[in-house]
Formats: sequence, structure tokens, C-alpha cells
Amino acid sequence: MVSPDAEPSGMVPDDLAARLHGVRAGIIDAARLADRDPAGITTIVVTKFHPVALIEELYALGERNMGENRHQEAQSKAALLGDLDLVWHFVGQVQGKKARQVRAYADVIHSVDRESLVTALGSAESIRDCFIQVNLTDDAARGGVDPLNLPALVDTVLAAPGLRLLGLMAVAPLAEEPRRAFARVRELSEQIRTQAPAAIALSMGMSQDYAAAVLEGATHLRIGTAITGNRPVLG
Repeated sequence: MVSPDAEPSGMVPDDLAARLHGVRAGIIDAARLADRDPAGITTIVVTKFHPVALIEELYALGERNMGENRHQEAQSKAALLGDLDLVWHFVGQVQGKKARQVRAYADVIHSVDRESLVTALGSAESIRDCFIQVNLTDDAARGGVDPLNLPALVDTVLAAPGLRLLGLMAVAPLAEEPRRAFARVRELSEQIRTQAPAAIALSMGMSQDYAAAVLEGATHLRIGTAITGNRPVLG
């Protein structure tokens, strides 16, 4: 494995560092506009379909928070990189039958969206941090809880053993201006404070809209291609 002080191996394009630097600078600029401390914003690098070597390079560049949204791939990478002090974020939809396996390696689960999943993830053996995903569209088939049902799900998570609610997660709909969508999530977050005073985190903002998310209070950004580059062509 690559140590934090190691030189890039050449297995990953040299412009990885440049892209990472650009995103870091963009986050700082957005935080300044919002009169926020950028140190309070966590960047999760989403590495779906990218090789373990790229994650090792990101580690050498100082990144510790990695995101995956496919269980089998995430499980394999977490096992292969078990000697690195990485924080694994599962940002995709969790199948109920895979919930126990996901919680075994994921430090943070960003996509809790239904009571049955809360039950499957609950455990008295250990604690996992989680976000409740909110659906900002009219399509019930998309991931996330309907905002009308959010208070009930908050209560369910708070009562579940082994889950610590950090806050809300959402994806801005393609048809909506991102900052407006993120403002809706911020408002929902404020509404649940009476139920869950500690659940103040906001997981929102990706490669194309992270600056807008920072302006609306995002504490966790899920950034893929802006840092990693285009995904490898498989096959």
C-alpha cells in the first residue's frame, strides 16, 4: 500500500493532483462567499469503477473519506485497503438483504430512506453514522423519503439501536436549479431540529453543483469525476 508520504506511482494520471487541488480551491472560494470555515466541510471522493490504485493515490494526496455506491465493489475495496485509515461512505441505495454486509465495512451510510432499512441496519453491537436521504422529486421510484414522511422516519432512526443520525442527504433534481433544491434540504433540516437537535449535517453537492451546496450549508460533499476524472471504460 502507498504511505501518506509516498510519491505518485504513475498508475494514476498525474493530473489527479491538479483536479483535487482545483476542487479544494473551489470549496474554499464557496465557503468564503458563504462566510463559512472550509474546515467544517468534508469532501468525500466517490471512486465508483475506479481502481484501488487511484484510492491509494488519493490517500497519498491527503484524502481519507472515500465514497462508493455499489455494495460488491465497495466491500472488495474496503477489504483490500483495510490497512489504510480510510473512512468509507456508502452513498448508493442499500438493498435490505445486503444491509448487514454494508454496515460491516461502511463507516457512514448516506441513503437511509425507509423504515425497513432502518430495521435491517440496526444493531446493538456497534454504531454507524447515517444520513436520511430525502427525495426532492415527484418520482416515488427514486431513492429517498418523501418530505411529508420525514418526521416519522427521523423518529424511527433515533429509536434504532446502533444508528447515529448525522442529518439529511439529497441529490438536486436535474430539472431544478441546484441552489434552490439545496435550500429546500436546509429548510427540512431546520424543521427536524426539534426532534433531532444533533442532526445538523447536510450531505449534498456533487461534481457539478458542490459550490451551490456549500452556499446552502452542506457539510459533506460527494464528489466524483471533478476529482477522479472520467470513469474507466470497462470491457
